[in-house]
Amino acid sequence: MTIAQQKIVTIHYKVVDVASGEVIDSSEGGQPMTYLHGAQNIIPGLEQALEGKQVGDEFEVTVAPADAYGEYSEDRVQQVPIEAFQGVEDIEPGMAFTAQTEHGPINLIVTEVDEAIVTVDANHPLAGKSLSFSVKVESIRDASEEELAHGHVHGEGGHHH
Repeated sequence: MTIAQQKIVTIHYKVVDVASGEVIDSSEGGQPMTYLHGAQNIIPGLEQALEGKQVGDEFEVTVAPADAYGEYSEDRVQQVPIEAFQGVEDIEPGMAFTAQTEHGPINLIVTEVDEAIVTVDANHPLAGKSLSFSVKVESIRDASEEELAHGHVHGEGGHHH
């Protein structure tokens, strides 16, 4: 069986930030990741690379930002009055918040704090980065009707990202 639309695929993977060589994420020693192929549950560049692969295949692929978490956008960096963080003590760079917007929740990272203004960055932490994936295909199966209807895996090892 090969990986194609509507297959449930389980992979072991390691992700490295190409620029720094740092390991961002890895399933080594943990649960592999299971996803529904073709449902955009994983980044497009990785999904494309997995298309047509078979159980036991191991490969590496480098995914450009556009096919991963998007380009870094300066427009997504905003300065917010510190009053917007009422009830939060000791705001520090690196803190993450979820802001509710009309387009749904957005994750914000605090990048700078001064007395009246907090600078927040709504870019994905991996935006603008090229990522190198090392992948091993563990299993492939047909999706159930329920999984197809819901657009994601049910049962063991299904992660919501």
